Order: sequence, then C-alpha cells, then structure tokens
Amino acid sequence: MPRHGALIMPRSSTPLQTLNTEPNFGRAGPTPLHAYSPGDDFYEALIMAHQGLSDEQSRLFNARLLLLLANQIGDLDLLQQALSAARAGLGAPAGPA
Repeated sequence: MPRHGALIMPRSSTPLQTLNTEPNFGRAGPTPLHAYSPGDDFYEALIMAHQGLSDEQSRLFNARLLLLLANQIGDLDLLQQALSAARAGLGAPAGPA
C-alpha cells in the first residue's frame, strides 16, 4: 500500500535505453539565455542543500538523493550505464578483500 500522499504512476513501456551524457537540464517555460543556465541553477541548489550539514550528513544526503533519482529513472539498464560512466577513469573496481 502506498504511503500517504504517494502518487502511483504507471511505468513507461518504453525504457530510455541509452545514457544521455550531454547537458539535459531544463524547465517548462521560456528558453534560458544560456544553455548551461538550468544546469548552473541545479548545481547551486545542490550546493545550498549541503550547507550546514556535517561531512557525514552530506554523504547521507548524497546517498539519499542518488537513490531518489535512481528510483525516478527506474530503468536498470540505464542505471547500469550511469554507474559505469561514473566509475570510468576512477581506477579498477574494488575486488574481494
């Protein structure tokens, strides 16, 4: 049973399929003067959301945000592509200890 106030939306039958790594920020309404402006707005909101948090709280906030956004995307293949892209260039994956 959904939580109070939760909205249940049907899943799309068409998965996104390919990770978009190009700037893709936007909002309904007029087109901004500069294409990067909505991305800058998000970055500023992200930095502001971290203000006043301890390092531990900041890490917890990032984890919660990541899980909320992953749930919003919902496409496991696309999420795997994002994980791989984020890991690229950071070294070999950690193996068993």
